[in-house]
Amino acid sequence: MTSALYAYAADAMLFVHVLFVAFVVVGLVLIFAGGICRWRWVRNFWFRLAHLAGIGIVVLQAWLGMICPLTIWEMQLRERAGEFHYDGSFIAHWLNELLYYQAPAWVFIVCYTVFGALVVLSWFLVPPGKPNGAR
Repeated sequence: MTSALYAYAADAMLFVHVLFVAFVVVGLVLIFAGGICRWRWVRNFWFRLAHLAGIGIVVLQAWLGMICPLTIWEMQLRERAGEFHYDGSFIAHWLNELLYYQAPAWVFIVCYTVFGALVVLSWFLVPPGKPNGAR
């Protein structure tokens, strides 16, 4: 693979990562908005399970001190492309870049955990429907 292909692959990995973060963050906003507006689709069991699993993985990684695999793969691709790569987690890097905000790792762990708790709370406030075919 040429360095340009590695760079494109790294950009694609970054795009997938951004989509994942958007799914988790925007998904929770839409779940609560959908509960208020009575949108039926926000109660889709499989959507809600995927959403819960997504934030569950993030919280588990944070508590175990692991860096997201998407971040690791992107950094490896950028390195193979001969490009700069950042240290630490994806979220910490972009918060630093976008907000000039530096925080210790425990701050991100708390944020992920609180967000995860909100997702769990959404299962009680806006409960999902039953899986297709279940009675």
